[in-house]
Amino acid sequence: MPYTPSGFFCDRLIRERERRDGEGSLSKPLHFSGQDYAPLKQECLTKKCLFEDDTFPATVESLGYKELGHKSNKVKNIVWKRPKEICENPQFIVGGASRTDICQGDLGDCWLLAAIACLTLNEKLLYRVVPQEQSYSEGYCGIFHFQFWRYGDWVDVVIDDRIPTLNNQLVFTKSAERNEFWSALLEKAYAKLHGSYEALKGGNTTEAMEDFTGGVTEFYEMKEAPKELYKIMTKALERGSMMGCSIDSLVPARFETRTTTGLVKGHAYSVTGVEESQHKESKVRLVRLRNPWGQVEWNGPWSDNSKEWASLPKGEKDKLQHQSAEDGEFWMSFEDFKKNYTKIEICNLTPDALEDDKIHKWTVSVNEGRWVRGCSAGGCRNHPDTFWTNPQYRLRLLEEDDDPEDNEVACSFVVSLMQKNRRKDRKLGANLFTIGFAIYEVPKEMHGNKQHLQKDFFLVNSSKARSKAYINLREVTQRFRLTPGEYVIIPSTYEPHQEGEFLLRVFSEKRNTSEEIENRIEADHPEPAPSNAGEESEEDQQFRSLFQQIAGDVSTGSAGRPGSAWGSEMEITASELKNVLNRVISKHKELNTEGFSLESCRSMIALMDVSLMDGTGRLNLQEFRHLWNKIKQWQGIFQHYNSDQAGSINSYEMRNAVNDAGFRLNNQLYDIITMRYANEGMNIDFDSFISCLVRLEAMFRAFQAFDQDGEGTIRLSVLEWLQLTMYA
Repeated sequence: MPYTPSGFFCDRLIRERERRDGEGSLSKPLHFSGQDYAPLKQECLTKKCLFEDDTFPATVESLGYKELGHKSNKVKNIVWKRPKEICENPQFIVGGASRTDICQGDLGDCWLLAAIACLTLNEKLLYRVVPQEQSYSEGYCGIFHFQFWRYGDWVDVVIDDRIPTLNNQLVFTKSAERNEFWSALLEKAYAKLHGSYEALKGGNTTEAMEDFTGGVTEFYEMKEAPKELYKIMTKALERGSMMGCSIDSLVPARFETRTTTGLVKGHAYSVTGVEESQHKESKVRLVRLRNPWGQVEWNGPWSDNSKEWASLPKGEKDKLQHQSAEDGEFWMSFEDFKKNYTKIEICNLTPDALEDDKIHKWTVSVNEGRWVRGCSAGGCRNHPDTFWTNPQYRLRLLEEDDDPEDNEVACSFVVSLMQKNRRKDRKLGANLFTIGFAIYEVPKEMHGNKQHLQKDFFLVNSSKARSKAYINLREVTQRFRLTPGEYVIIPSTYEPHQEGEFLLRVFSEKRNTSEEIENRIEADHPEPAPSNAGEESEEDQQFRSLFQQIAGDVSTGSAGRPGSAWGSEMEITASELKNVLNRVISKHKELNTEGFSLESCRSMIALMDVSLMDGTGRLNLQEFRHLWNKIKQWQGIFQHYNSDQAGSINSYEMRNAVNDAGFRLNNQLYDIITMRYANEGMNIDFDSFISCLVRLEAMFRAFQAFDQDGEGTIRLSVLEWLQLTMYA
């Protein structure tokens, strides 16, 4: 999606301020769509009316955009109804929320429902997502709310209770109890978060698990699963982690097809229990799973009615809560589990998931970023010319593990790279990018150096670790063990030029820090205009002649002023400056340029006005000579990067070109420069290049008062620079 500086970067500044104020935390979630549940409910109670949500109306737009859009026959007979219009005595929750309350409807969101089933296993997690004070009796006025983790922030989503129905039956998620509606309303709130019900079609259980917890997910392919997988699963449930699994279908048309064993391919299951039980003379390891359909179960060993249960003592049966019912839940042996399922997903919880449980907390570092086409969307390592321009994050591993493997001093950590808003933007044609990351060790001599690592570094250094693969999932996650020290993480899309936002998180059970590598915004102190021009060169003499032709001398009646270093009392306007420069620049064929625009020349005069503080809006010969010296210096830089003499430089090279000109900017500001000066082909021509440097020079000159360190540099904050960029 296209962006503007005032859009992405100002939003980022606002979010940072909100987080400093505690907003977006569990105790102070953000109000999604600007809706605050408590005052909205009080307003309805005062007016004695039922709430109607105009931000997610009971219309086709909320259903979908294609298969559930205006032209679809599927939506013609759908009627939005409130639960009191569907049944007698509707209840929000009947007898406590449980995994049997979730039965899939006609929407392909089994991934979401499998996650909801996992959520019911932990009441603390469940009632954070589904606030308990809601009901269809006391204080009912048709308004409900739910809380989700959304890319680093907790948000509170308000909805009304109008639900899509067909023939008085719920179209989408429903409960086994006809008069229970918490799961249907939770699904509606999640649909609102993503823009429509149709946006929920197809996905991975991990997405919803993370949106319910703020956790981070690890994937295990069964054929490559570690030997200690059973131990990992047991430990995960003890930590309150959520687990899901599935059976891959190689043929898309055969998704959600039932096998002879009763299992369904291309379908998401919840892992709801892991137990070891005494069976006859040996112990057997068992796994409990649930099908979100609420029916269709495994029919092999340890299924509901299998012979294995007959020889199990009653105490063991009670411990396993064995029931013989077609409710979608069943047990199977761990060996059969590994044999039949192809992958398992485990969502580990962040420190704020169970705030009162100090034993299992993780430390987490969170960074937001963006790949910007032409500037910081450099693609993977296969593209060495642009890879280095991707956002870079310095990782410091500070403490080794308490229980090192093989006496190895190392730090265990999990890196999670998540792309943002792709599901919500599906209706605009957005698809998931193929993403991944690489981790490089920072040499000791570079420790503490926060400069963006350059292209040469990556040409001579190989990665220390990397994501197992680049893949088109919302999130790519992997666990690593590295020795304590400094590293740099490079998140990227597989192909360059793909623009989007992302969230990078690093989880560990020990202390770590990660932060984006940001150059300080500073410039070499600009030299003042020379007061003495010295001996004239042949080019100076040509300029004097040309300048005189255009501006005229004071003796001929032209308006001038005394004091020119070259004995001249002449001034030129922006239009006249354009003529002078273009007549000279036209002789430089290697620049392949049509010359400077009038707007560029106005910026140049503004630069000299700031430089000499005369504010006339004109240039005299002395000022013009100083300006031309600057342009010649910048022209040399341009020609260095214009090696093919195409008359432009690639926008990815602009970072180095700007640095060569004496300016050091951070990633946000390089993005802004690309946005403002690059053409559709992501190239910057000579006129735009000079215009950019003129503006940079003028802005830093305007802030010379900020040079308080006496080191010959001018430093600005991001906010100061943004203010200048927006309004200059």
